[in-house]
Amino acid sequence: MNLKEITRRQLFGTCGIGIGKISLATLLARDLGAAEPTPYVASPSAASRNDWPLGGLHHPAKIKRVIYLFMAGAPSQLDLFDHKPKLTELEGKPIPPSVIAGQRYAFIQPGAAVLSPRFKFKRFGKSGAEIAETLPHLGEIADDVAFIRSVHTNQFNHAPAQILVNTGSPIPGRPAMGSWLTYGLGSEADDLPGFVVLKSGGNLSGGAAMWSNGFLPGEHQGVPFRSSGDPILHVATPSGISKQTQRATLDLLADLNRRRKQTLNVDGISSRIESYEMAYRMQTRAPELMDFSSESDDTLAMYGTDRNDAGSFAKNCVLARRLAERGVRFIQLYHAGWDHHSNVEGGLKSQCKATDQGCAALVKDLKRRGMLDETLVVWGGEFGRTPMVEASAALGRSLGRDHHPQAYTMWMAGGGIRAGQTIGKTDDLGFHPVEDPVHVHDIQATILHQLGIDHERLTFTFAGRPYRLTDIHGNVIDKLVG
Repeated sequence: MNLKEITRRQLFGTCGIGIGKISLATLLARDLGAAEPTPYVASPSAASRNDWPLGGLHHPAKIKRVIYLFMAGAPSQLDLFDHKPKLTELEGKPIPPSVIAGQRYAFIQPGAAVLSPRFKFKRFGKSGAEIAETLPHLGEIADDVAFIRSVHTNQFNHAPAQILVNTGSPIPGRPAMGSWLTYGLGSEADDLPGFVVLKSGGNLSGGAAMWSNGFLPGEHQGVPFRSSGDPILHVATPSGISKQTQRATLDLLADLNRRRKQTLNVDGISSRIESYEMAYRMQTRAPELMDFSSESDDTLAMYGTDRNDAGSFAKNCVLARRLAERGVRFIQLYHAGWDHHSNVEGGLKSQCKATDQGCAALVKDLKRRGMLDETLVVWGGEFGRTPMVEASAALGRSLGRDHHPQAYTMWMAGGGIRAGQTIGKTDDLGFHPVEDPVHVHDIQATILHQLGIDHERLTFTFAGRPYRLTDIHGNVIDKLVG
């Protein structure tokens, strides 16, 4: 028989190996790759996750996956995590000019009055972590968490700051962190994307640029999921189309695309073929993923959700754990609504009520299932809020806080970090870091480090120069992971 006339099915049936043995070999290779890490530097020619041996690492990994809880809009660290009694003492007085010299703000002017913390603070756990009373559920897991109070960024407007945290650059068009990870490590999920995005709370200033694959191959783009019904619209098999017909259609389309690639030599065509194949595999996996019947009422209640919930942050936290169980490498939850230029007290009460229970339950649930040690949970926004009050009769604003890139708080749990500690310190007004400053690039470098990646060595050459997630910056936070 002419080899060109052999179909894919005929090959699997006559080659003497069979699809079962091929699948077994894939699983065994995965186990071997995880057991014996091998250093590598990423190659710009990689066009598919299958081009890399899963487990090819720069050093032994401490985790398998990341769940990033991104609080878009910038939560006020001064009202939630970084208690500053001095602000209460100076309430209503202008902040000293020497403190704000040379600073830029989005809406307020120099000389704005100091605004005291809106909530009482309590100490939680054996670690004595000081947390606002509006986060009681977070207080319950205080000893499983490491707080970083000295995070800072270069950007003071939402869109560029959000894009910087997620992609390493304030300019749209760079690959997201999840894209870098699936490019470098591949995915343990055969029937789901390696990088999944879940959204709640409203619109995002940074938009889809925050989960873009940038200049990496298209299959590394983050895939937005819905938290109810089909996770992706139109992924289900169309009515009246049999599986056999659909499979034959995809085989024909893939053949045409491969021929087109041979003619044009365009890597993007391989990404298109892979996206069709992933969609086909998801038609089987997606219904099982979205079937919450196996979740107990107690588990759902712990998260603060139920089976009829559609699209809440709490429901997304449950879905994040289910995605983690199924091998998804990077799971990003975006919750918007933290931009409190007015009535910061009321806004924070609302957002804490929507998110606090789900965040804590996710950590508890991962821990009781034995997954927390291999999962890094990250919580944080794009920058912080000012110690000064924002008030504008023209804009209808009062008792709010403006953007503050100089210092804010993030927290992490699981993933081999040293929990039960607080890293970094700000001055008496919560204005500048005075101990262990941490840049957003340091956060990125540390996340990659926990996954077995040297952030300086995972590179991709584009337009004649090598790029990396942390650009030319970033240091691993030794106090967090050492």
